[in-house]
Amino acid sequence: MYFFARKYIAGPTLNDAIRVTKELNGNGMMTTIDVLGEFITTKAAAQKAFEMGEQVLKAIHDNQLNANLSVKPTSLGMGIDPAVGYPHIRKLVELAAGYNNFVRLDMENSPYTSMTIELFQKLRQEFPGQVGIVLQAYLHRTQNDLNALATQKLNIRLCKGIYQESADIAYKDREQIRENYKNLLNYALKNQVDVGIATHDDVLIDDALQLIRQLGLSKDKYEFQMLLGVRQHKRDEIVAAGHRLRVYVPFGQDWYGYSLRRLKENPQMAWHITRSLFTRKS
Repeated sequence: MYFFARKYIAGPTLNDAIRVTKELNGNGMMTTIDVLGEFITTKAAAQKAFEMGEQVLKAIHDNQLNANLSVKPTSLGMGIDPAVGYPHIRKLVELAAGYNNFVRLDMENSPYTSMTIELFQKLRQEFPGQVGIVLQAYLHRTQNDLNALATQKLNIRLCKGIYQESADIAYKDREQIRENYKNLLNYALKNQVDVGIATHDDVLIDDALQLIRQLGLSKDKYEFQMLLGVRQHKRDEIVAAGHRLRVYVPFGQDWYGYSLRRLKENPQMAWHITRSLFTRKS
């Protein structure tokens, strides 16, 4: 598993994430750094994740990196009890605000969707501009969520979604997911939402570029986002064309669980990994 995972994870330590971020910054790319681990079950694990988040924010500041922090609410204790998780997450957002930085709340699977949105709403009232959220295009509910959230200043990462969900709540057909992604992005950009266009899909990238041109958007209103190690050549093309791009840089000891879940949850990722082993440009 590590043979497959090593390209997609900075390494086991924060120093690895700093090193990779410096390399990417040097190539004109921003990053969001993620401490691996989710769905933790003990307060001690939540405390450890919080302390690592603190260290990430300090390291970004001390090393003058063009980076922010991504966090999974369950890794900080929200799955145990909001009374455990919320103080950790709020403190990280407060620290980010003090560094003039930003925290992204990653979206996990459907049992946590409403909880994460409520958490985001609460935090952005206190720290507007310092916290963002992820919305998943394969969920039926996402257009309604976007409509409700876009009544105030909003920063989202828009992705397809990778967790296995029931057809009752999620689109399963690839073309349906693509169409919903296009519709959501169109709505967001026309309603002055700051969007991280998180996709490796050429169809969606091309559609986004066309929409950006049609709307005449300034480059500070959107950015493209990609995973570390996936489609580096395409990533370079987007940056060379003058667009902002942010790379998701995970690190930590929990690389095995992260990699195994990604492969199980998204068989297409296995295709990206396998293809990259046998092609010079993926």
